[in-house]
Amino acid sequence: MSLTHLRSRTNRPMRLAAALSMVLLGATLSVAAFGDAADAHIPPPQNTPYPGTIQIHVDATDTAQGIFRVHETIPVTAGELTLFYPKWIPGNHAFNPDSLDKFAGLVITANGKRIPWLRDKYDTYAFKVNVPQGVTKLDVSFQWLVARDSDQGSMLMTNRILDIKWNDMSLYPAGHYTSKITFAPSVTFPTGWKFGTALETASHNGNTYTFKPTTYNTLVDSPIYAGKYFKRLDLDPGAKVPVHMDLVGEAEKDLDVKPQELKMLRTLVQQEYKLFGSHHYNHYDFLVSVSNLFAMNGLEHHQSSEDGVGANFFTRWHPGSKKHPAPPFRGGLFAHEYTHSWNGKFRRPADLWTPNFNVPMGDSLLWVYEGETQYWGQVLPVRSGMETAKDFREMLAAIGAGFARGTPGFQWRNIQDTTNDEMIAHRRPRPYRNWQMGEQYYVGGAMIWLDVDCKIRALTHDRKSLNTFAHDFYSMDNGSFVTKTYTFDQLVAGLNHVVKYDWAKFLRTRLDQHKPPLQGIEASGWKLEFSDQPNADMKKMMQRFHAHDFAITIGLSVGGNGKIRDVLWNGPAFKAGVGSGDTLVAVNGHAYSGDVLEQAIVAAKKDKTPINLLLKFQGHYRTVAVPYYGGPQYPHLVRIKGTPDYLDQILKAM
Repeated sequence: MSLTHLRSRTNRPMRLAAALSMVLLGATLSVAAFGDAADAHIPPPQNTPYPGTIQIHVDATDTAQGIFRVHETIPVTAGELTLFYPKWIPGNHAFNPDSLDKFAGLVITANGKRIPWLRDKYDTYAFKVNVPQGVTKLDVSFQWLVARDSDQGSMLMTNRILDIKWNDMSLYPAGHYTSKITFAPSVTFPTGWKFGTALETASHNGNTYTFKPTTYNTLVDSPIYAGKYFKRLDLDPGAKVPVHMDLVGEAEKDLDVKPQELKMLRTLVQQEYKLFGSHHYNHYDFLVSVSNLFAMNGLEHHQSSEDGVGANFFTRWHPGSKKHPAPPFRGGLFAHEYTHSWNGKFRRPADLWTPNFNVPMGDSLLWVYEGETQYWGQVLPVRSGMETAKDFREMLAAIGAGFARGTPGFQWRNIQDTTNDEMIAHRRPRPYRNWQMGEQYYVGGAMIWLDVDCKIRALTHDRKSLNTFAHDFYSMDNGSFVTKTYTFDQLVAGLNHVVKYDWAKFLRTRLDQHKPPLQGIEASGWKLEFSDQPNADMKKMMQRFHAHDFAITIGLSVGGNGKIRDVLWNGPAFKAGVGSGDTLVAVNGHAYSGDVLEQAIVAAKKDKTPINLLLKFQGHYRTVAVPYYGGPQYPHLVRIKGTPDYLDQILKAM
């Protein structure tokens, strides 16, 4: 809080000055008592074992107030100690901005006496402690305060569900690789709750469960989902290496998974095994929250994944039903996060591997880590029977249209540059996203890998494919958890092992070009065309997110409440003066709805009359006339006659 802001909230400047003086005096005394620790050098990580095992206990019983209470016992020796709060979290691809502000109440004691700590002068994630002579262990206590509203961050606890992320709820000593620090974790859950995790249970007493000691990097990679309502599904019955889906929900009825859904999930596991030819876990757990409060969560781990879906995810899906068709790529979340066990966790870009969680990561190969995973996350649901080939084609057409006509930002950025986006924006909303661009390395990367797949098939006359590359590149060291890194050159070498070609040039052209990487669509034997017939994938997506996308026509994306989320840069609405953040109140004198705007677009094509939009922004109203006469434009894929249908081959189950 700035001094200016403080002045704006008080009429007692003398009291404010006195309070500030006391704060400054207190800070001076703390530094004096601590010495120059805040300026001291933070020890770099060494590949040496940390002496002793750190005990950590999380009390997760306060679901009413949303408080996790943490206690750690850390073996120490006399002298200066730096305790890190994890900053750079694998899977986030950036430092974590939504965690440290929830960390509170830090108290450190030794032999019953309180020991002062001081936050590092230049690194707010580092805490300095001078350990007195004769002290062999520190008791560290703090709380992690759950967001009570979505505006405050991720909601990781309700009165029925909770998610324990160990990186949020732990401090660890600097100076060592996290793989060389051993933690012994335990958790007290609310009475009667059950849980799923990749951790191995050692014992339990009532509601307190103690897990087997593990390295700190594995602990952070092993979250816990717990809930009042819990169900475990066996996705590979009889296997020596189990795969489970652990469901927690806000209501027991939401966990009703139908036999056909279970069959498809089991098929997904087998398709992944056939693709990669290996596994890199002792057991794998899909940790699935079936809750509207936890929805849209997705985070990969080596032996598990966090998958957040809506409350009606399973209950309203009736495979094959016209009345209740599956939402777009219902299985894509599971396929994507599961694939990360191979691509991202076992095999990882070299600049994304770090010795601990406070060394910065690099994101230059996210178009592989996330892009290739996105590709398999779209293909594998079709191979598993969760989606149809037609569903896939409609989705691919929607992506292609969004890039070709809805992302003018390619004029100044490219796919390679978007790999920096996690550092730039941390997934925050943007005023003109189509121009600023975002994480296009996901779907843009997937389009590049579609192109790679088709090129391999063409070069080898369909004898080899990206399936071959995936098996070769990710199947090594079956059963091993040890991460194997790769560089761009090693990736190129892996592709050349499948079939000789100038893969470096092929990839760099698509990564660096200032246009969308859409070559893969026509390489697959299909082309993008537009008509006035709705695209099924776009229709489902708009229903799912209560929004309407007119980006490739009039140039607007509108939320369910009429709030304009994005305006196509230099599109018809933009040129007429419509701004992102405006609220669309009425269209041609009629109260706004998606159907009303669609009808206006149809009418404008016929009578060549501008579309009048009544807009509201910050309490002011204005009317803007948009001269768009092109009518509805919906993308679809059409076969290119006389070419191989590689898309059909790609989508066939292995």
